[in-house]
Amino acid sequence: MELAQRVRIPVAQSIVWNALNDPDILKDCLPGCHSFDRTGKDSFEVVLVAKVGPVKATFKGEVMLNDVMPPNSYRISGSGKGGVAGFAKGGAKVHLESIEGSAVTFMTYQVTASVGGKLAQVGSRLVTGAAKKMANDFFKGFVRALSGDPSMEVEIENLVIDKGVPDQQVKR
Repeated sequence: MELAQRVRIPVAQSIVWNALNDPDILKDCLPGCHSFDRTGKDSFEVVLVAKVGPVKATFKGEVMLNDVMPPNSYRISGSGKGGVAGFAKGGAKVHLESIEGSAVTFMTYQVTASVGGKLAQVGSRLVTGAAKKMANDFFKGFVRALSGDPSMEVEIENLVIDKGVPDQQVKR
């Protein structure tokens, strides 16, 4: 499964960077997240409940940050096990870019993930749809938390991975 999106965040890049590295903010914004605990400078333990079609499970896993270049980018990778539901593993490249002369930051990310076990049996279309919904829900909550506006319309663009150009714009 691959997914690439760009999100417009109406706050300064330094605020976005700090929030992306704050386990409490990440836990609050990640759907189904029960815990998001720092285990090292660039590592975390995560527990979350996810539902993909008929499969619902609690996943326990690790998340690592690599190639950290504050306040511009990092690579994030992780894996989790959900018991009989199977496993998920993947990573993302995250890049922040501020708009000169304004307090607006664009965050672009490209995710690659794979699943196994019962999750793989429900089909890639269902897994991709669930992952996209989780990402959209996360970023909607993340942008709203940072802006302080719980009803703000959040702009999320889907990107074509090979070309890196906008495919369609989705407003949430």
